[in-house]
Amino acid sequence: MYGYYNDYGYGMMNSFGGGFMMLAFWALIMWLIYMLVRDASIKNKNSGSSALEILKERYAKGEIEKKEFEEKKKDLK
Repeated sequence: MYGYYNDYGYGMMNSFGGGFMMLAFWALIMWLIYMLVRDASIKNKNSGSSALEILKERYAKGEIEKKEFEEKKKDLK
């Protein structure tokens, strides 16, 4: 009698509000993906120790002698 959805076409997607809501939805999805990737990359950068820090830890634990520590320290700089 009235056609599809009482002469409103195929639903709200034909109106401005429906199209705007669809754009907002996809913008939100893309923003969430961006934030997850950014946070993961920041965590990966901070998780690694530098070679000098590792050398200092080994010296502090007594794994290497002072002479070896100084030689390796010169090599790293």
